[in-house]
Amino acid sequence: MQSEPHGPGAGTATLMTSPFSVLDDAGSYTAAVDAFLAAEAPTAVPVWTGGRTDLAASAERAAEVYGAVRRPAPRTHGVLLAPQTLPAGLRALITPCAAEWLDEAELAPALLERLAPAAGGQPVSLVIAGLYEHFTVDLIWPLVRAAGTRPELKLVFLTGRDAASLAWFTAKQYLEPADDVEEFGLFTAVDRGFTRSGVHLRNEAELESVDVRSEILGTRWRRLMLQGHGKDDSLNLADYTICGLNETVGRNLEMVAPICATSTCYKPVDKLIQLREIRTAEVVLSSCNNSPFADATVYDPKYQLMLNAIDGTARNVVGAITVHGSTRPENLVWTEAALTGTASVTALNTSICTSEPYPAYVQFGLAEDSGAVPALPTVEPEQLLLTTSARLTAYLAGGALSPNNPLRARLGKLATKVEGQVSRRDLAVNQDRTPVIRGLLDDLQSLDMAIATQFVKDPENELSNCFGYFGERSRIDLASLAHVRCQCGRPAERYRRNALVPTVLDTEGIVCTRCGDVAFRLPDSPSLLVHAEDGARQGTTNEVRVAVREARPGILRLGLFFASYGRSGCSIVPDLRKVKIGADGTGEAVFTLTLTPDIAPHGYYVSAYAVQDLAVSIARRNFGILAADHAG
Repeated sequence: MQSEPHGPGAGTATLMTSPFSVLDDAGSYTAAVDAFLAAEAPTAVPVWTGGRTDLAASAERAAEVYGAVRRPAPRTHGVLLAPQTLPAGLRALITPCAAEWLDEAELAPALLERLAPAAGGQPVSLVIAGLYEHFTVDLIWPLVRAAGTRPELKLVFLTGRDAASLAWFTAKQYLEPADDVEEFGLFTAVDRGFTRSGVHLRNEAELESVDVRSEILGTRWRRLMLQGHGKDDSLNLADYTICGLNETVGRNLEMVAPICATSTCYKPVDKLIQLREIRTAEVVLSSCNNSPFADATVYDPKYQLMLNAIDGTARNVVGAITVHGSTRPENLVWTEAALTGTASVTALNTSICTSEPYPAYVQFGLAEDSGAVPALPTVEPEQLLLTTSARLTAYLAGGALSPNNPLRARLGKLATKVEGQVSRRDLAVNQDRTPVIRGLLDDLQSLDMAIATQFVKDPENELSNCFGYFGERSRIDLASLAHVRCQCGRPAERYRRNALVPTVLDTEGIVCTRCGDVAFRLPDSPSLLVHAEDGARQGTTNEVRVAVREARPGILRLGLFFASYGRSGCSIVPDLRKVKIGADGTGEAVFTLTLTPDIAPHGYYVSAYAVQDLAVSIARRNFGILAADHAG
């Protein structure tokens, strides 16, 4: 359910002394940092702005978000990039952020291998600090990839567009959110219909009817996730835009800039939301490319979302370094993580690994990870859905069924339904799989009956001939050959044909040295055995028992037909049987074969067919007819 709109207190801070001591010059900043670190119970963190008015304004806004001063829990290891580029006071303030500092020359994936804890050992964490210009692809990306495969090793960053930004971001690591900053928020432009109690949530549909700007800027957030399409410079929430522009910093004319650098914004100006003005302790930017490496940017850093967030109030910024397909699964795990104290980057990367081949999110700031990773939504479709989809594709996209086959319309309708049900988002939305699978089984049973009815009307229909069609477009897998016995007792060979094209299905067959082709089926479909006498006399009534093996527990349609050239001289009852398959995959049914007195004595065959989950299985047994009077 949707959480209640935030009350009056959510956006209004109680007036109190600012937890920041804002300084313009580096000299007094160094002395202030030394005094701060030496104090037993400091009440304000020194902030060096370097004369930047935007940082001073952010410090004023952040005073409404943070309360108590506390020294951050140090990461186990740290690396400071180009320390000579930073003021002494800033280096001193960064130092408590790690228990052990390593030389930047050691920064390589091999370092993570060396730092990784032994089995059962304490988790290891690494903070990399430095100016944004030093966060380059070749240096950082291999570390992000390596850390992505090591959940026991946490990788975080401290950075800023310049030393003043880094000083401001570092200062925020020394603060706790105020006790009355309690709101968790999620605004998503890509997830329609998502709801979750305990979180102020606006889904895709709601963004079109609420004042998003007032809600975001009018609330003090403990953790806030913004999800939409975008680039380095902006994140779209329907008609609203989260803006990365920092109008107070200089422009690099040698770099590309978005259209607003030379014209007006491409979105409504009255619906722009300046990211730096959002009052939040943590912001998750869930769009593509919002936190690119310094040498992989599309736009001038003046317009970068991540850098603007660091210049704002957030002490933790989670961003995406490249493209990703974040949707319902990530929203489920993030909301749970927010409510249980799990780090956003841990939850999001654990979930997104089922969609992307890399960790899409990175953590700026020393976020503590006090909660367990939430249970991930199941996003792997059931095998029955995949098997059904493969069979539907072959029947509809290939030439096994003619264009006017009456089954096509119904098969096409089910194909559209199944294609949606295997999507990652649909699986996350429909976590209770019982209704989905029950509906699929109902659809399959109905279509199985329609297929079986075609066999009753005409055993030589297009699906009975599909094994020849598929076989022509396949090749025998010689490794699959197995020596078996035919029901007649003679040697036979079982083999598999592997399809060459996606519009054809793999098939399995058995060929007997005497009887010829005696069985065809699709892999993972039922196998059949036909139990009958080797023959009978004219005018007799005979029992034929068909045994089913390797079927899916549930319902199966089973039928029997006689060779076409003798069909007019006999009858089989019933036309079709509904067989209940047990948990062991077996079942059976009995048919009555009545021969007319005038059926020609001859060598015939009787064929059984089963239909389950759109697969047809066929087994054949030779059946000879003798004259009633022994003549001839």
